[in-house]
Parts: sequence; C-alpha cells; structure tokens
Amino acid sequence: MDMTSKPQVLENTVAKCDTDPLIFGFSRDQAGAIRQLSWDDIVKQPTNEPDEWRWIHLNRESVQVHEWLSDRGAPDSAVCNVLLQEDSRPRIIKHLGGYLINLRGVNMNPGAEPEDMISLRMWATSNLIITTRARRVLAAEDLKNAFLAGTPPATSGATIAFLANRLVSRIGPVVSDLDDAVDTLEDEILESKVHSSRVSIRGFRRTVLSLRRYIAPQREAIAGFLREADSFLSAEDKHQLRETYDAIARVAEDLDLIRERAMLLHEQLVEERAEAMNSRLFLLAIISAIFLPLGFVTGLFGVNIGGMPGVDNPYAFVMLCLAIVIFSSVSVVVFLKMKWL
Repeated sequence: MDMTSKPQVLENTVAKCDTDPLIFGFSRDQAGAIRQLSWDDIVKQPTNEPDEWRWIHLNRESVQVHEWLSDRGAPDSAVCNVLLQEDSRPRIIKHLGGYLINLRGVNMNPGAEPEDMISLRMWATSNLIITTRARRVLAAEDLKNAFLAGTPPATSGATIAFLANRLVSRIGPVVSDLDDAVDTLEDEILESKVHSSRVSIRGFRRTVLSLRRYIAPQREAIAGFLREADSFLSAEDKHQLRETYDAIARVAEDLDLIRERAMLLHEQLVEERAEAMNSRLFLLAIISAIFLPLGFVTGLFGVNIGGMPGVDNPYAFVMLCLAIVIFSSVSVVVFLKMKWL
C-alpha cells in the first residue's frame, strides 16, 4: 500500500456530546482510502472487512459502549474489563494475538490539575485498535487530526507508537514547570518565607508523588512492549518507541531529582524551625536566669512579718529597686561576655 500520497477522507458529520458512545472512529482500506465511522457503522458491522483497518475511540462512561463491548465488541471478558475498568496502572500485555494496553498522560483539560493523570486504554490487533477514555485525551485528538489530514500511521504498531509519543511529549513541560517551582521554593526559603514555603512544599510533594505513581510503570510498560512485540512493530515503530522510552526515562529521572530536592527543602525547613524554637527557648532560659533571683528577693521582702530590714526606713524601697537594677545589669553584662546573648 502506498502511504506517501494523502488520500481523501470521507468525513461523517455526526453530532457529538459527552454521552455519545463513539468519540470518533476511522477505517482505511487497502487502497489507502480513509473513512470516518459513525456509531451505526460500528454497530451494524462489528468486525472488520478482510482488507480494512480500523481505529475506534470510545467513551468509557457510555452505557452503550459497555453493552457493545460485552456483547460483541471485545473478544473476551479480559479485554472488556481492561477497556472499561475504573483505575489501572500503565501496562502492556500480550493477549489472544493482540495487546492490552493502558497508558497515562497528564490531564490538560480546562480546570484540571496536570498531575491528575488520565488513562487511555487500548485493545490492539493487526487490523483493529479500540481505545477508550473517560476524559478528553489530546493524544487521541492528535491521531484524529492525522487521519483527517490523510496522513495517519500505517499500522497498528505505528499507531501505538504515535499515541505513546504524544502522551509522553506532554509530560515533559509539566515536569519542567515542577523544576521551576522547586527553584521558587528555594528562593522563598532563602528569603525566610518559612510559613508559605511549608504550605507550598506539602502540596508540591503531593503533586510529584502523583506523577511518579504512573511514570515509572509506564516506562517499564514501554520497555516490555519493545522486548515482546518484535513482530508487531516495524523498524521505524521501534525507533519511535525507543525515543519515547528515552523521553519518559528522562522524565522519571527528573521527577526523582525533583522529589529529592523537595525532601531536602522540607528537611531544611524542619531544621530552621527547630533552630528558631531552640533560640526562643534559650532566650526564655536567659530571662528566667535573670529574673528568678529577683523573684526570690521580692518574694522574700514581701513576707509580712516583723523583723524585716528597712521596715522603718523611708528609703528602703528605693534602695531595693536600685539593687534589683544593678543585679539585672550585672547579669546581662555577664551573659554578653559569655556570648549567651
């Protein structure tokens, strides 16, 4: 099949909403003609024609999708469960001559936090790829645009490599932003904004841990796919997947470094807080050392019994006050010379 030319895409104009089972789907025949599929096309013809290749992108939260996959869309219950399950770690498993794939990408939807990583689940054979998602995945839209432009990946292996590359490529900028955020936190600590830094580091570490939870398994999944899917992938597909693997390996290493820097910043904040507490306690101890004897003296002279010196002397109170001031001054001078203050 000559894939150098750009075939005309026959696009179905189908109204879309969040509850529609089919987000978009495409088929390509041996002549290279590309056609956009409707949900009716898929329901009426659940299996491919012998000379047809299909990509179907489904809304995992649609009841119709659940019914269709359970009845005839998925070859068995294992495939159906992987495509519909609520939460799953990134993985790629060989099954029934195809591959069960779950990959993660950052959440780039409006109002969402990027670390709330979204999942793209796939069932891939040589002539069919079914993908499901609950939230909008920009990598799938990149693939749709490639189909509409008439330049889609030529095979299922190339399609998987394309989607993996697009998912990973959007993680890098998010990790770069986290690296910049660590620099900002370090500046805040140097400027003694301890309280704001403690609050920021707590949320920052949570963000990094949320990303690391899926990045490391995704790196291992891609590496395993490269080892096991030798016949499924062309030399070009393997090259693109290796580039994707290198990119996600760098991301994982950067995340580990950012996590270590965040831990060091947290430890530094704890040490500064402990040092500040010790300084306050030391100051209180010095104050106590000065005023404890004075409290003893004033308490002793406050005893209301006969025989107290200076009871009949009109200057006794002034003399006592002067003695207290002199004692306090001498104590402060002594502490200063001992460098306790």
